[in-house]
Amino acid sequence: QTEPRRKRRCLPEVAPQADDEHLRINLGQLLQDGYAVVTAAVVHGNDLHRAFDTAHVLGAGVGLAVRTDAALRERSFGVFEGLTFAEIEQRHPAEALRWRQRDAHFGPDGGETLLAFYQRAVSGVAAIAAGQRGQHVAVVTHGGVLDALYRAAARVALDAPRTWKIGNASINRLLHGEHGFTLVGWSDDLHLEDPLFEEGAL
Repeated sequence: QTEPRRKRRCLPEVAPQADDEHLRINLGQLLQDGYAVVTAAVVHGNDLHRAFDTAHVLGAGVGLAVRTDAALRERSFGVFEGLTFAEIEQRHPAEALRWRQRDAHFGPDGGETLLAFYQRAVSGVAAIAAGQRGQHVAVVTHGGVLDALYRAAARVALDAPRTWKIGNASINRLLHGEHGFTLVGWSDDLHLEDPLFEEGAL
């Protein structure tokens, strides 16, 4: 989690890398020790550094190179990027309302509509899965992409309020087949309770 994210700021894709350094350092070792995707045949991450850095650590822990894919990028928020949520409300009140209402056809100036982002994210991960059929694939991505994947798998409408958790560094498991995505497990964060992650462990 980055410092701007903790301040509830709308992050651009070129935002600072995650500063939870102890988490990033130990992620690969934890996966290697059997916490998660040790059976993955390939690791995918987006091509910009916030998620790519984590994907690289994960891949190094299990001996796999990272394949990059722009479809895994977070939604582009155009003029909202770099602003806090309060600043968005103050400077762009009408647009902020449509954003809060999850208007599928709304996109901030210079950014993506919710529908375009959803289609890009879901089709991108579906293409990754189709290209690795029969294999386990690790995908490292952002909260917005995960939200889109959950909605696709659970058949939840784009304008429906979110009632599920999307946690930092959590593990989410999906199955992809001819009928699309199916939920297998969601927001598994038991690995974060490991003593290695306790304050001052390093």
